[in-house]
Amino acid sequence: MQGFERLITQSGFAGLTWQNIVMLGIGGLLIFLAIRKKYEPLLLVPIGFGAILANLPHAVLSASNEALTRSDGHMVPPLMQMVYDVGIRTEFLPPLVFLGVGALTDFRPLLSRPITFLLGAAAQLGIFMAAFGAFYLFGFSMEEAASIGIIGGADGPTSIFLTAILAPHLLGAVAVAAYSYMALVPVIQPPIIRMLTTGAERKMPVPEAKTPSARAVILFPIVTGLLAGLAVPSCAPLIGMLMFGNLLRESGVTDRLSKTAGGAMVNIVTIFLGLVVGSTMPGEAFLQPRTLFILLLGAVAFAFSTAGGVVFAKILNLLLPTERRFNPCIGAAGVSAVPMAARVVQDFVSKQSEGRVNPLMAAMGPNVAGVMGSAVAAGVFLALLR
Repeated sequence: MQGFERLITQSGFAGLTWQNIVMLGIGGLLIFLAIRKKYEPLLLVPIGFGAILANLPHAVLSASNEALTRSDGHMVPPLMQMVYDVGIRTEFLPPLVFLGVGALTDFRPLLSRPITFLLGAAAQLGIFMAAFGAFYLFGFSMEEAASIGIIGGADGPTSIFLTAILAPHLLGAVAVAAYSYMALVPVIQPPIIRMLTTGAERKMPVPEAKTPSARAVILFPIVTGLLAGLAVPSCAPLIGMLMFGNLLRESGVTDRLSKTAGGAMVNIVTIFLGLVVGSTMPGEAFLQPRTLFILLLGAVAFAFSTAGGVVFAKILNLLLPTERRFNPCIGAAGVSAVPMAARVVQDFVSKQSEGRVNPLMAAMGPNVAGVMGSAVAAGVFLALLR
């Protein structure tokens, strides 16, 4: 009888708190949105399931910035804690994701229209707006504010990379906000684009672009990695891996490495990254008022980033000769949600122009530039705050 009572008291049912129950529901909701609504399923499924595992009492499957967790009087390293220590604390997994992204990314749309590089930079406006707002209006520390602001880049790995260094206690909330807003690009961006553009601007064509040479395509990742690493060394882990992955893709002699980086490797890393992020979301740590502020500021950051790209595109059009002006809607693709943001712009403009204008490739230019822009922004924060 005593053994039965001990089994009951040590079961997870006996240890459930209201925070655990709420988080089990949130984890289930993330999985539902991923499967039913197709919202970033490759990431929200492991994050949601990781959140469920983290909220199973006595299962010892959570992770935090603490190296070890005490269980039954002994120091036991939880499974997800080991992944956190090896993959997140060491800043190892996010750069590997960038390596895979680089192997999957075609920078030709950017090289064919170099001016769209500026749109990717302008679309980082929301990062700094949200960071200053979090610091001055909501009382977050500067490190926390920078981690919240980076949500505006709509780049999950960059958000995880920066937050794990500057504010690891906010990792779960920041990552969920970043990936949620990435998934909601088709909902958030069209109203902002419509508000900032006229009907005539939405129907503007995009001038034909020159095809970049094979030499330029190969030199681009080498030169970009070199210059970015010299200018902002703290962004080198992300930009360097992104450019190396792209060099594997474009060199023409490393197909096996490129396929591995953009296939099996990035899939394995994504599994572990999602699970460990979800495992940082135990109820008592996640269900705090600050989480709501993070979600709110993340939305503000994303909105301002979208607006920054569109408004800067309109400014460029005022400075460019008439024959070189382009559809300013592509500025919205300057956020890092690749390729979703470019596809949203394509769909929006195509509907507005009744199919006459289809700027997908033009929008891919600022879209891939946004990936680099958010990584550089993270590097700037690290240089100033670490």
